[in-house]
Amino acid sequence: MRAVETRKSVMKKHHLETSRYQMFQIFNNVLMVLICIATLYPFLYLVAQSFSSEQAIIQGKVSIIPVDFNLTTYISVIKQGEFLKFYGNTIIYSIIGTALSIFFSACLAYPLSKPQLKLNKFLTPFVIFTMYFGGGLIPNYVLMLKLGLRDTIAAFILPGMISTYYVLLMKSFFANSPKELEEAGEIDGLSKIGIFFKIVLPLSTPILATMILFYAVAYWNNWFNAYLYLDSRPKWPVAYYLRTIIIGASTSADPGEVTAESMQIATNIKSCCMLLMALPIICVYPFVQKYYVQGMMLGGVKE
Repeated sequence: MRAVETRKSVMKKHHLETSRYQMFQIFNNVLMVLICIATLYPFLYLVAQSFSSEQAIIQGKVSIIPVDFNLTTYISVIKQGEFLKFYGNTIIYSIIGTALSIFFSACLAYPLSKPQLKLNKFLTPFVIFTMYFGGGLIPNYVLMLKLGLRDTIAAFILPGMISTYYVLLMKSFFANSPKELEEAGEIDGLSKIGIFFKIVLPLSTPILATMILFYAVAYWNNWFNAYLYLDSRPKWPVAYYLRTIIIGASTSADPGEVTAESMQIATNIKSCCMLLMALPIICVYPFVQKYYVQGMMLGGVKE
């Protein structure tokens, strides 16, 4: 009799736990749907504005569905002869900058991941120090000027070539990589550099793909370095060019001429420009998403 009661009690407890878990799943799914809606709504609104007519935007008819669908703004922006050249500049800057950033960040992170390195206790705090303290805008500008790098591609790439935060992520990833494979490489006669390039880097695809995405996005969206250092218009990246378009659409020679209508037209141009900037990254992201999640999880593991 007691065994039957115990069995009923266990079944009742199991049923209660199952019900609670189902309720949690429902709540969790509803919450995630609401978060997704809140996240996607601004982007859908941006897309709708970029494809809507200026009159529809002025009248406030646009929500998340384009009204009076047209491509006039896109055509007017893209048809400007310099747009494709600036787009090409950005692609070149992003490729070169990302490649250099990944190479030098990995070369810095790998030695820091080795506790047996004699100067590790000094170098790691020194690297972290640069994460919180910098020279400042004016010293950096003077440095580029004295080095003769102003109005060159190097001035656009060098200031943001190495991110301390990304170096620390890579350091953590390297520190958790299998030591046995490195020891096997040493037995086979590989040097430290050979182990790094032939064993460590091929095993680090997740963190490298994550860092490539981060660095590429940073270079792709960077307009401030161009604003500071690039005087020649043909060297501009597309982000800086689109910024000039947005500013030109948002301002007027006579402040009294700025009306609600002109501001809404400017909003249409802004939406178009922002979508053109985001589109390449949106197209690339799905292909590196699995590496991004894996790299962030493994790179965030503490030693």
